[in-house]
Amino acid sequence: MPASPRDLLDGTEKLSSVSAVYERLNEVIFSQRATVEQISAIIMQDAGLSARILRIVNSAYFGFPKKIDTVSRAVIIVGTQQIHDLTTATSIVRLFTKIPERFVSMQSFWKHSVACGLAARVIAGLNRESNVERYFVASLLHDVGRLIMFDKIPELMDKTFYHVLEHPAPMFKGEQEIIGFDHAAVGGALIDVWRLPDSLGEVVRYHHTPQFAKRYRLEASVVHVADAIAHAMQCGSSGEMNVPSIEEETWTLVGIKPEFLPQIFELVDRQLEGVLKMFHADEP
Repeated sequence: MPASPRDLLDGTEKLSSVSAVYERLNEVIFSQRATVEQISAIIMQDAGLSARILRIVNSAYFGFPKKIDTVSRAVIIVGTQQIHDLTTATSIVRLFTKIPERFVSMQSFWKHSVACGLAARVIAGLNRESNVERYFVASLLHDVGRLIMFDKIPELMDKTFYHVLEHPAPMFKGEQEIIGFDHAAVGGALIDVWRLPDSLGEVVRYHHTPQFAKRYRLEASVVHVADAIAHAMQCGSSGEMNVPSIEEETWTLVGIKPEFLPQIFELVDRQLEGVLKMFHADEP
């Protein structure tokens, strides 16, 4: 029995860093002296990453009227931070490809995660947030800790599934009861290992319990609501068996009126398959 979420991350080489390209990009951007040329040059060192970034910026995800055919142009139009966030997302998605399918298929897992990300992005846009991509990335990673648990402690996750079937409850509560901590805590620990922003770590840790977030409660609440929307739409699965309930206080904080829900559903449905294909498209 692992004593803490961090115990699950020890001894797994691929979890020690996201990718060499991401590490260099992260260093340059946060030096506050980054130029478009520097950022573009780092991305273009990875042909697959460059192709995925261009696919995304030319998709309905952004909806630009003219084709963007160079990475440098994408950085200028989309923005440095947004490109950084999308690079994070594409790098991390490709780390996890082989998880025991007795729990959930990777296709289904990422379909749920991308749907959650798209819903969070729409909600953030409706609330006039300046960088909606960070909501997409946080949502994309919200359940990544469960992949670690499926991989490292499959017997305990089996036991958790049976426990939740016999005693209906959200999976994260079943994890807490059987293992002592949940996938949100594991995901938060992974964000720490990767040295990603504290805001991202807090949102991942509290996406089921946003009321406990200390600094980024709104962000955690948006991801919590987006997660429920993705489940309600039956867009893939991360192993959860029920649609998460949402407290009235959380609805009030997020500020999404019921009449906006059909619009959110429609936008997620329209973009989902295209974004999934872009994340998993074969390298050129």
